[in-house]
Amino acid sequence: MSHIEHQELSRKTPVRCAVITVSDTRTIETDKSGALMKSLLTEKGFELVHYQIIPDEPDQIGTLLDSITDTAEAILFNGGTGISKRDTTFEAVSSRLEKNLPGFGELFRMLSYEEIGAAAMLSRATAGLYKSTLIFSTPGSTNAVKLAMEKLIVPQLKHLAWEVVRT
Repeated sequence: MSHIEHQELSRKTPVRCAVITVSDTRTIETDKSGALMKSLLTEKGFELVHYQIIPDEPDQIGTLLDSITDTAEAILFNGGTGISKRDTTFEAVSSRLEKNLPGFGELFRMLSYEEIGAAAMLSRATAGLYKSTLIFSTPGSTNAVKLAMEKLIVPQLKHLAWEVVRT
């Protein structure tokens, strides 16, 4: 079956999504990246079942991830993917992934390079599966979220969710 046939079959797949902003400083009022994720998902008919802002603490990220995998087919993190000491989302998420989707990070950095040049290498955007739930982790900048959502995640999310559950 071709990738086009897969996408056609997957169009009816419902996908419940959770959006998690990882930040020590953002609030609901200042979380532009989380708001953008939520908006782009709901505009395309995805169901938003959870939204939260948590500090960049690996234990809290891991605990939250463990607690919401049963309620969502996709969990989207933004923030904490850089290389500063406080950026720990990558470690917390990647250590739990049972299947990696290396193409997500590779494509994200390639597309980012086209926009911001060599600084794209600082991103540790990643994706994969944990407990049959799709996990995406993007940088927290609004431009990075927009790029990841519009070019990679939203166009393929139903197809990815269908691939996870199909036999």
